[in-house]
Amino acid sequence: MGVEVLLDLATAMCGDRVAVGSRDGGLTFDELAAHSDGAAALIRGTGAHHVAFVGLNGPALSVAVFAAAKAGVPITPLNYRLSHEQLEELLDTLDNPLVIADEAFIERVAGPGRSVLPTPEFLAKAQTTPPLGEPAPENEPAVVLFTSGTTSKPKGVMLRHENLTSYSLQTVEMASAGEDECALISVPPYHVAGIATVLTNTYAGRRVVHLPDFDPQMWLETVRQEGVTSAMVVPTMLARIVDFVGDGGKADVPTLRSLAYGGARLPRPVLERALAAFPDTGFINAYGLTETSSTIAVLGPDDHRAAVDTTDEQVRARLGSAGQAVPGVEFAIRGEDGHVLPAGEPGALWVRGAQVSGEYVGQGSLLDADGWFHTRDRGWLDDEGYLFIEGRTDDTIIRGGENVAPAEIEDVLVEHPAVKEAAVVGIPDDEWGERIAAVVVANPGMQADGDQIREWARGRLRGSKTPDSITVWPELPYNQLGKLLRRDVVSALLAGTTPAPA
Repeated sequence: MGVEVLLDLATAMCGDRVAVGSRDGGLTFDELAAHSDGAAALIRGTGAHHVAFVGLNGPALSVAVFAAAKAGVPITPLNYRLSHEQLEELLDTLDNPLVIADEAFIERVAGPGRSVLPTPEFLAKAQTTPPLGEPAPENEPAVVLFTSGTTSKPKGVMLRHENLTSYSLQTVEMASAGEDECALISVPPYHVAGIATVLTNTYAGRRVVHLPDFDPQMWLETVRQEGVTSAMVVPTMLARIVDFVGDGGKADVPTLRSLAYGGARLPRPVLERALAAFPDTGFINAYGLTETSSTIAVLGPDDHRAAVDTTDEQVRARLGSAGQAVPGVEFAIRGEDGHVLPAGEPGALWVRGAQVSGEYVGQGSLLDADGWFHTRDRGWLDDEGYLFIEGRTDDTIIRGGENVAPAEIEDVLVEHPAVKEAAVVGIPDDEWGERIAAVVVANPGMQADGDQIREWARGRLRGSKTPDSITVWPELPYNQLGKLLRRDVVSALLAGTTPAPA
């Protein structure tokens, strides 16, 4: 079935509830369904073979996602922060797209012969266009998302209807949300979580509100004003929220029952401060990839609190894990020879399940003959199936023939009282093949000394894993989704400079 059925089922169960927006004045599920019906006919009438969405979070995204599905064409939310040239390059890869864009971005997406519809006009026409009379084809591409390109040129990941519906049906119970439940969406539309939250919250019958541009104060105020019960953030957002609340402070968000984070590694000190700032909120670490239709592993609220409260080091260590596989997903850790490794041994993470796409525009499917997908992440499983991610396989440092995971060293460095953030990379070296270089950012009001931190780390790491050098920078380079740009760190260290602010 197509993803539009998720909306149809929710409408049948709770059509008069508000689906998108504030309690007063938001779109009900009935209205969302009607708007997407009209928008589907509008899309079909343009003759477009694809929909591109270039805009901030808001009701238009939900309408466009379901409308494109009903029209039988895929949708691609694009990063509105990209330049005209970058957007032009991505749009040229899409087949005859209709571009729906916020007015602030119209000039950046305009081009000869390209159909561009401003978001307000799209929403207005969706309400007045008669609906389609026939259903859309199933098992076609539903969404194409471009990867963030932290290590290479962005690739278009193709998610089919069956991938996305499988994820939604396996992880969410239909119409399971209470009438008081509300989800705050602050991850951008072009992130796979932005799409997943539209589908899963709709299927659950949960109202969603959007924060177009993230700001920690506005995020907290929105949670309080809208009675938000669940939210999802990327680690850089959570760090900014915790900094805004302040050490020892409480977030004062009594309605917030669950707070999910994911998309990049979260330093344990930040997580521990967040747990203290939100004492009555259940934390969820959601690990996934664009190629897997979002989340494939979850570390739930009980795991978080158990790890904080226990003296059992194995259980406490799970605070740094990605959790266990979601229903319908299998994990395998494989060595270089392709054989599955036992618990505790690190290797390449392979995943399998109906929600796993592994398919790229222009490349086809990269699933093996048995349906397994190589995530390009390196990690290991403990004896109870908790997954520990060490980073991308491309990030692994090979020093003197030994594989070194940057994450292991970074986790130690951020425990130093003067260190707020850390990045560890490999730098070419004639003697060792690669030497280990670390960059740290100091905590506010503190001085960080690279030589002193290196000596401190030497007592907590094996000699072969102690950084050969530690440099102090004012900030680290991240993309808009909070992912560390390691290639920029390497380039800047080799050039003896610091990366320009994003």
